[in-house]
Amino acid sequence: MGSSPHDSFYHRGTAYYQEMYLQLSDLASLKHVVFMVSIFLSSFHAMVVPETFYCAQQINIPPQLPDILKNFTKAAIRTQPKDVLLWSAAYFNALSKGECLPVKDRLEMNVATQKTDTGLTPGLLKTLHKQLAPKKICSKEELAEKWKGLCLPMDQLKTLLSLGSFGSDIDWMEFFALGCSALAGNLMGTLKFACEILTEDEEGSAARIPFVTFTKLYTYLAQVEGDMSQDHIDNFLRSLQPQVELQHGMIKPLDFIHRDDMNSPPPSSSSVARAE
Repeated sequence: MGSSPHDSFYHRGTAYYQEMYLQLSDLASLKHVVFMVSIFLSSFHAMVVPETFYCAQQINIPPQLPDILKNFTKAAIRTQPKDVLLWSAAYFNALSKGECLPVKDRLEMNVATQKTDTGLTPGLLKTLHKQLAPKKICSKEELAEKWKGLCLPMDQLKTLLSLGSFGSDIDWMEFFALGCSALAGNLMGTLKFACEILTEDEEGSAARIPFVTFTKLYTYLAQVEGDMSQDHIDNFLRSLQPQVELQHGMIKPLDFIHRDDMNSPPPSSSSVARAE
């Protein structure tokens, strides 16, 4: 079946967008992206298929466009991507497919004021979790695509993949655990970040997560480190059980954050901490 004039029109528009992306790839500011989108949309008036002519009444700008651009602008402000153009391509690609957008829930003020640190943050890891957790198992290519869409450094991704000895298929929660380790200085901090990112509690509250999830994260991190015996792991988890039962199968950072055996032996002293 041959392509319709509308299909040809769409592909020409896409090619034009890609050309503009290459031309403007050195401009990392939101105003240039908005300008680019505006030019791209207005260019449709000039890009007609040779055998097809359109009058002004046939070229309709969708009524949703103002809201689309408003939501896009708010998302860019919250996410603060290093490369706005690269992030914009990932944003509109996800939007067109009905996928989870590469957008933070809120602006991370401490990160927004930094000029050199462009690595993983709690907000970005939470965004990745929303994008990839539903599948439970993701491909290395899909993870790399989402990672790149958030303008994260590829060297950091390679380090985490190497640390976990991942193959082509990746258990997301295992990668998530290593991502948390890149944010903290020790195992206690790693699990605290995990609770704060995964919790369904309101921000600033207890940050509870299911003990089943905590057990998987703790066991995996301890095994990656390799210095903890299985008896040590089992005894620690068993010691938390009474408090967990009082909380209906949930655990919060205050239940383990001051435990001496959390950092004995300390996994932060080697590979798990600060994977960069």
